[in-house]
Amino acid sequence: MPIKKGCVKVDIASLVGMLVCIVLVIFGMIDSAGGINGIGYFLDPASALITFGGSFFATMMSVSMANFVGGIKSMALIFKPVSVNVPEMITKIIELSNIARKEGLLSLEEAAGNLDDEFMKKGIMLIVDGTDPELVRGILETELNSINDRHKLRSGFWDSLGAMGPAWGMIGTLVGLICMLNNMSDPSSIGPKMGVALITTFYGSILANWICTPTSNKLQANNAVEMQSKEIMIEGLLSIQAGENPRVIEEKLKSFLSPSERPSQEGGGGEA
Repeated sequence: MPIKKGCVKVDIASLVGMLVCIVLVIFGMIDSAGGINGIGYFLDPASALITFGGSFFATMMSVSMANFVGGIKSMALIFKPVSVNVPEMITKIIELSNIARKEGLLSLEEAAGNLDDEFMKKGIMLIVDGTDPELVRGILETELNSINDRHKLRSGFWDSLGAMGPAWGMIGTLVGLICMLNNMSDPSSIGPKMGVALITTFYGSILANWICTPTSNKLQANNAVEMQSKEIMIEGLLSIQAGENPRVIEEKLKSFLSPSERPSQEGGGGEA
């Protein structure tokens, strides 16, 4: 996938969002507890074991070990910038269409050697080999669907974990309430034990809404960007194979862009 390279190696939105969320929560905890010493009210090892341990291992039961490990590792992807430069990619496709129009489809084999994107390179080589257009589309769309399924597997992992968090938090709360109700003889202990019982629900909500749901949403957003870029490649390559006018191809591919992005493509090099 064509990536817009730059000096920034981290997705700022993900990093800032994650840090600011936890800072706001900690500030609220300190403020509501009347000081930094009140942080201890929100810490309970048994509650953490029930909520986090139960959530992660219940999710592990739902998938294979390989998918569980892969799901955990996929969190790192939300911090990697995936900025596909679609206008630049369209310009490259137009350049290839001009080469094919002037020198023939076989000339694209040399041009493919300068491409970084393996998906586009694969499509060009299929065209150079004289593959039937419908077969080219079928092969590329099959690969596209396979990529989409793998990405959905990763985002689905975080959806499952996010659902487990509040559920296991409630289990921990019920455990705490049972213990509290069995020790009603000491009224002074009811308040603290009720607080401990509710901590598990707090942990479950944090896991779901601070980690899991944002991670899943970001992975899905990144996947949508990649899927769109590859759909544009497929349409562009098939148009080149059909011998369409580069200017027509340009107008066709520009329809994938939002109106604010299209002006950068004006005069993009399409030749009659």
